[in-house]
Amino acid sequence: MSEVGLSKVDNRKVAVLFGGHSAEREVSLKSGAAVTAGLQRAGVDAHGLDTAKYDIHRLVSDGFTHVYIALHGRGGEDGVMQGALEQLNIPYTGSRVLGAALAMDKIRTKQIWQAQGLPTALYKVVTPENFDAAYANEIMDELGFPMIIKPANEGSSIGMAKVHNLAELDIAIQAAFEFDNEILIEQWISGPEFTVAIVGDEVFPAIQLKTPNAFYDYQAKYQSTTTEYLCPCPLPEEQHQQLQDYALKAFKAVAAEGWGRVDAMLDSHGQFQLLEVNTVPGMTEKSLVPMAANAAGYNFESLVCKVLALSY
Repeated sequence: MSEVGLSKVDNRKVAVLFGGHSAEREVSLKSGAAVTAGLQRAGVDAHGLDTAKYDIHRLVSDGFTHVYIALHGRGGEDGVMQGALEQLNIPYTGSRVLGAALAMDKIRTKQIWQAQGLPTALYKVVTPENFDAAYANEIMDELGFPMIIKPANEGSSIGMAKVHNLAELDIAIQAAFEFDNEILIEQWISGPEFTVAIVGDEVFPAIQLKTPNAFYDYQAKYQSTTTEYLCPCPLPEEQHQQLQDYALKAFKAVAAEGWGRVDAMLDSHGQFQLLEVNTVPGMTEKSLVPMAANAAGYNFESLVCKVLALSY
């Protein structure tokens, strides 16, 4: 365990915020429980608090000095909770308001990456106002089939779908509108998927994800027993370094801080294509950041202490 990490979190009363009201509540409950237990095993005075039941305005009067954010999705990963904690003047883990808000929005993230010359798949944006038969045909002409449908501001693959024709496109978009009014339609990438965890200035070894599902969806992430995680991944060293470099640049491009995870794919031309940034990645027993941290020499307790030590 990192002695530096522990020395920086001694004598703190830490609120681990989890749960909330987002579509990712169930995953957040598991992440929060794991983080709270990990901090407690490391000797930290940590208390798990479900924000669906706990009024965060009590944090100061209840004597909490720091907050570990384990909230996934809206209300916790999108800048809202970060802004509230800024107003309460309580140090917290992870990205500030801007970084959290930008990274949560897949569309603005891609726009920033494009502006900075970082590789990301071709895409179109759909709203209830612009989606009609003519625009559907335009999307088909530009992106081709198959394509992937993603609500702009959801995580854990919620609301996502792979589509193969115009009929499926219409059904998937209408379903995605249940989660968001802006939908990202992305060119399908045929190739392996990778994820890269970042904590502070340290970039952990990449993980390759393999699933028999159509893509790395919610079931593959949290329920499947057939998903494979290759860590260290089988990329040649030079290519692995390139992926890590892209991940760090992509992370910093959206003003992300502290810790997080960047997802990418390797297309049929051998080019990495960046997918998204997660500023509060999952910390469950099947989560990727603890797996990558372990490959870098950190156990779970030292990982959560390192994240907490970066709070301000």
